[in-house]
Amino acid sequence: MFSIWVRTLKEDKLQKNQITSFEQKFKKDELFDYVSKICNELDIPTPVILSKHINHFVSFNNTSFIKEDFVEPIDFDKLILEFCKEDDSK
Repeated sequence: MFSIWVRTLKEDKLQKNQITSFEQKFKKDELFDYVSKICNELDIPTPVILSKHINHFVSFNNTSFIKEDFVEPIDFDKLILEFCKEDDSK
């Protein structure tokens, strides 16, 4: 089990803030599915996920998306995802 903390910022001010938990173990190949679920919950467009986003998330436990990473218009400047510690007890 793991969680992802997601925040949206506009002009460096926090707009939305949420932690989403997932029952399975983290798999980098499924990052799009995780982001898609989070974006659906927040009712925001899903960004285009590039290899740089995946690599940054795996290497540094976080990644961010800017307006240019979205196909649809957004009402914030940045979407930040941060990996929360996995719970190995399950």
